[in-house]
Amino acid sequence: MTAQRIVSFLPSATEMACALGLEDRLFGISHECDFPPSVRSKAVVVRSTLALEQMTQAEIDAAVSACLRESLSLYAVDEAAIRAIKPDLVLTQDLCQVCAPSGNEVVRLLNVLPAKPRVLYLTPKSLREIFDNLLELGDATGQTEKAASLKRAYEARLSELAAITKPLHRPRVFCMEWTDPIYCCGHWVPEMVRIAGGRDDLGRDGTDSVRIAWENVLDYRPEVLIVMPCGYGLQKSAELARSLFDRPGYAELPAASEGRVFAVDANAYFARPENSSERTTCSTTSSRREASNITAHRLPPSPSPSSISSSAGATSRVRTTSIAASPSRSFSLLKMLFARTTAY
Repeated sequence: MTAQRIVSFLPSATEMACALGLEDRLFGISHECDFPPSVRSKAVVVRSTLALEQMTQAEIDAAVSACLRESLSLYAVDEAAIRAIKPDLVLTQDLCQVCAPSGNEVVRLLNVLPAKPRVLYLTPKSLREIFDNLLELGDATGQTEKAASLKRAYEARLSELAAITKPLHRPRVFCMEWTDPIYCCGHWVPEMVRIAGGRDDLGRDGTDSVRIAWENVLDYRPEVLIVMPCGYGLQKSAELARSLFDRPGYAELPAASEGRVFAVDANAYFARPENSSERTTCSTTSSRREASNITAHRLPPSPSPSSISSSAGATSRVRTTSIAASPSRSFSLLKMLFARTTAY
């Protein structure tokens, strides 16, 4: 039976559903689902149990680690609201306990629902698996042909981009997914970097991002440093990137001395697998094609203490770099960041 009443625990799943024309079948979403903007009027059935807005990155890392050690949930699922919705399809994941409700929360939910919905776990670790998830969702909702058409378009664009960047110099890139403590990137992000023309040898291809020592970054000497803290937009990412100025040896990194440290909107372009496929390859809706420019904050070369003495002063030293929205916005952003010269 084709699903008609969908509950999504994942921002990426919500975007996939909308890309397939299923927004009118979405009856419940998570507190983080924010794209397309029209979904914000949907019932929110999942919320974080932590007050993340008031916490530093170090505090978030410590709180999450404590919850995981004690087998506590990071999410509160509104079981009463979901019972009222009577979903026949629940979209969730089993990739990361931190990112969204996963196995334990879903099992508890199924135990209280009188009618058991189908549960579709979207757990990609690569771009190919993201596309496979799209096909699975298409099959579950009667949108098989549309999903297959989107997949073909995405793959064609990836092949085109890979061919363009293949002969180029590949700078050493470090994609930082958390700033305190420092985490490398994982899953599909190293693959994105390769296709866009760089290489992230500290990243973990197809597996979880992990903590790494700052000394590892210093030894690697990245030529491009991209600050993409998971769960954050552009402004917060730029603020967190400036905290790197105080780390010993930062100014001597090639990326820092050459002014090639960038803060990006991780939520919009890298952290969510649907964003990382759709915004990385082909736009699928007019709202995306007409969206505002993709923007990155460029930090100044080897900042002096006076340039970071205040928030206002630090902001004044940050340059903004933009490129127009296109069918390959994330990869276009990466290609621009990797370019040997950038005009301002």
